[in-house]
Amino acid sequence: MREHERDIYVRKARGEGYRSRAAYKLKEIDRRDRLLRPGMTVVDLGAAPGGWSQVVRERLGRQGTVIAVDMLEMPSLAGVTFIQGDFTDVNVLRAVREAAAGGVDLVLSDMAPNMSGVRTVDQPRMMYLAECVLAFAAHALKPGGDLLLKVFHGEGFDELLRMLRARFAKVAIRKPDASRDRSSETYVLARGLVYSEVQAG
Repeated sequence: MREHERDIYVRKARGEGYRSRAAYKLKEIDRRDRLLRPGMTVVDLGAAPGGWSQVVRERLGRQGTVIAVDMLEMPSLAGVTFIQGDFTDVNVLRAVREAAAGGVDLVLSDMAPNMSGVRTVDQPRMMYLAECVLAFAAHALKPGGDLLLKVFHGEGFDELLRMLRARFAKVAIRKPDASRDRSSETYVLARGLVYSEVQAG
């Protein structure tokens, strides 16, 4: 708790009105890779409490669509459509498609499983979650769309990269400064969906 209270990004988030310190991870990646552009349709998976959705809405301005998805309730955000439910549920995917009439340009995921503290348990859970995000993105994104997701280094990481490279034109790894040094979390940015399930029908 003391570490959390002293964290520069926690204090910064409070001062600047962001719902979580994670907002600065997305802001840094966006500055480097120019992910967010006005007019886009963006889906934020595991969005609660809403830090990433706030950043997306700011960067898109008045143009574009932001869709936040989470099993947990999330206080409303102006200009953000919230869908409560499990993103692996076909009904949630259907709701996202209805909200994103013109197709999805970018899927974001800062999710992690409930942590047990046992690496041999947590790592497989994380990789399974990442594979579920990839499956969702393959069905939601339009051709040429992008995916940014959090993963942990460890068993299954190389296989996930192989799966992403089979689907996307370019895959890069990012470790933003706002990510704690002791954390094994890494962000994988996959750009240019080559084969879309939307396209395939």
